[in-house]
Amino acid sequence: MSKPAYPFLFKPLNVDGLRLKNRITMAPLYLGYAGEGGKISPLLLAHYRRMAASGAAMIVVENAGITPAGSGASRVIRCDHNRYIPGLQKLAGAIQEKNAKAALQINHAGRFAHTSEPVAPSAVETFGRTPRALTRKEIVTIEKQYAAAAKRVKEAGFDLVELHGGTGYLLAQFASPHTNRRGDLYGGSFDNRIRFPLEVLRRVKDAVGDFPVGYRLLADEWLPAGFDLEEAAALSRALEEDGVAYLSVMGGTYESFFLPDVAAMSKKPGYMVPLARRIKKAVKVPVITAGRISTPARAEGILKNKEADLIGLARVLWVDPRWPKLARQGLDRSIRKCSPKCNACMEMVMKGKPAVCPRWDKETRRWHRDMLAGL
Repeated sequence: MSKPAYPFLFKPLNVDGLRLKNRITMAPLYLGYAGEGGKISPLLLAHYRRMAASGAAMIVVENAGITPAGSGASRVIRCDHNRYIPGLQKLAGAIQEKNAKAALQINHAGRFAHTSEPVAPSAVETFGRTPRALTRKEIVTIEKQYAAAAKRVKEAGFDLVELHGGTGYLLAQFASPHTNRRGDLYGGSFDNRIRFPLEVLRRVKDAVGDFPVGYRLLADEWLPAGFDLEEAAALSRALEEDGVAYLSVMGGTYESFFLPDVAAMSKKPGYMVPLARRIKKAVKVPVITAGRISTPARAEGILKNKEADLIGLARVLWVDPRWPKLARQGLDRSIRKCSPKCNACMEMVMKGKPAVCPRWDKETRRWHRDMLAGL
């Protein structure tokens, strides 16, 4: 094989015993491709098979619910019962058959759950709804649900599992002073606020044994009096001490994504890289960065400057799965770009519809239209 145009981008890396063939990963991206009730649909399988065929080293499948009460939407993948294992096995296999490592992210949406009675660390109103504060007994139950779901991920044949501590979901809600106003051992001080995510990690590690466990880290809420980068660095060190395999760094929550300054910032290339750079200084485990890293040249620069160890591509890879192969050849100008002015995919998902990209070519549109029949 000829020498790659970007040597840092195509240098292998070992992550907790797993050998990644390059530094390109697919960051988790919810597109509404699962069937109603979270079933593994033909479209979902075809989508992830297509993503794995891109040449990316690791594909992180979007969040799978650990309990029906913690699911963020009707089409969120289910991982809360053994009856979902056969479908998950097909999903893991679809990725691995294309020579990519398969990860599944597991999650509890907390106050953002698609349910009539959402739960959270504290009863803090959001978007016109006030969640019910969890009891100590319920907290322990949810920790066990995370562990049971992670065990199913392992049994389904995935190569690793990722805990979703980003986007303002339940793990992040406990860590944040904005959403956690408890007066017991799970609230108040920083050490108390991070108690729940650390306990979840330990229970998961105990359940899966010698199996890599990554963590999607909310590094900054971008909200006044919210969880910030310095607290995230301290949480990162604690997660590392408890055996996390890697940290996938992101910023913002549903409450901050649409704030004018955050929305403007999110249109800029590599806008979350500064967060990853700070976390990388705090830990030795691999750090993944994401956020509109649309060009191979930018990705190469991030790795060369040691701002992160791995590059996470979400919509960028979805818009053009040829990205890794074109990058290897140095054909940057041939890559189909995700426009920062376009938000069509998110708008469709928020309406409960499977996402379609307006920048796809006719062949991809036809493929997607045909696969939609399987939903």
